[in-house]
Amino acid sequence: MSVDLYARELGPLAFRRLCGGSNNEDGEGESCVMIAPLAGVADAFALRDSKNPDAGTLRFTGAELRAAGLKTI
Repeated sequence: MSVDLYARELGPLAFRRLCGGSNNEDGEGESCVMIAPLAGVADAFALRDSKNPDAGTLRFTGAELRAAGLKTI
């Protein structure tokens, strides 16, 4: 049974930065997102842009993030 992660209120989250790779063609700079576990949902996370946190928050299961190559989840 799957849980609708967008139906849940986010409430206060403890975001941390997760960085890696380059964010431009010359290889300079670092790509970063902010990640936080969703309270009350096992193995689910909220992600947002570290440079523009007010742009919105995406929600993923841990399995989705691992499938995308995030090994720290």
